[in-house]
Amino acid sequence: MAAPPPAWLAPHAITGALPGLLAYSFAGGAPTAAAAAAAAAAAARELAARPAATAAARRALYTAVDAPHFTLNDGSRLPAVGLGTWKAGPGEVRAAVAAALKAGYRHIDCAEVYANEEEVGEALGAVLEAGLVPRSELYICGKVWNSNHSAARVRQACLKSLKALRLDYLDLYLIHWPVTGSVGEVKPSIQETWQAMETLVQEGLVRSIGVSNFSAVKLAEILTYARIPPAVCQVEVHPYHRNNALIAWCKERDIHVTAFSPLGSPDSESIFPRKRPLVLLQDETVKAVAARTGRNVGQVLIRWALQHGTSVIPKSTSPQRIKGNLDVLDWELSAEDYAALCMLPFQQRMVNGAMWLNPKGPYHTMEELWDEPELD
Repeated sequence: MAAPPPAWLAPHAITGALPGLLAYSFAGGAPTAAAAAAAAAAAARELAARPAATAAARRALYTAVDAPHFTLNDGSRLPAVGLGTWKAGPGEVRAAVAAALKAGYRHIDCAEVYANEEEVGEALGAVLEAGLVPRSELYICGKVWNSNHSAARVRQACLKSLKALRLDYLDLYLIHWPVTGSVGEVKPSIQETWQAMETLVQEGLVRSIGVSNFSAVKLAEILTYARIPPAVCQVEVHPYHRNNALIAWCKERDIHVTAFSPLGSPDSESIFPRKRPLVLLQDETVKAVAARTGRNVGQVLIRWALQHGTSVIPKSTSPQRIKGNLDVLDWELSAEDYAALCMLPFQQRMVNGAMWLNPKGPYHTMEELWDEPELD
């Protein structure tokens, strides 16, 4: 129902107008001083209300998508779909994060070694300072790089990332690789690094801690001394590297698995040479499932990751693809299509860590790095 007209208009109302139509005439002369004052007051109220109305309209553009969450072993809730920022070039990631937040993402995956945390921070800072997205809605993951292991350096690395990201705390902080750059053995030890991570939780700089690119064997070793067990293991998962055994092992121990490179990491072959350069996005079975579902191959692979029991962090810098990658929450792959993707015979780790192998150790072979036979 429309609001009633202000009182100062009443003397100018024309009677006998059409039903539902309000008409006014000022032919009798200028409005009285009282009427003019009332009109000025109304205009002032409207002007004063504009900033709040504009802010509300801007906030409405950043409404979070009602995405499922995974509850971690420390009680924290991790959004099921996030935005990956690896290999997002200079000038790209700021716009990508801004587009993701506007599309409804709240989970952003970062790392110091990606060399773009400052741009991510510019995008986060813009929405936080403007009140467009509350900090409590965001879930930001960071990672400590290989050269920053040790009790002293872990805290410094975390503070550096927090400053770049313009945040007071990280929701999740991971050891990026079980690698320190040392030769012969892993020094500083993973135990020293993990205990430094636990201290970050106690200080309130980090809410949850975990690992990335760790095997079950290396995770099991952490569990022997951890006062705070890993909440998350972030590893490569997709139909060409299903990682079933590790996922099952983690599930038994209440460690959540996040899938990175869910599209098969087609743009990283120059970094991680592969025995067989097959491309998951071009797989005939994947394309057939996409055709049957009326979705694109990227959406099929992201949906597969969710049904595989993992959260998932696809990377893109295209606003259209960023939005499309989140359009995977209100539909499912059929049991037949999911099973077809789970039975692809080719299995190969794409992000294989080959650059960390050294004849002098600590990792001489892929089997030593991953604690399992190399897939081919």
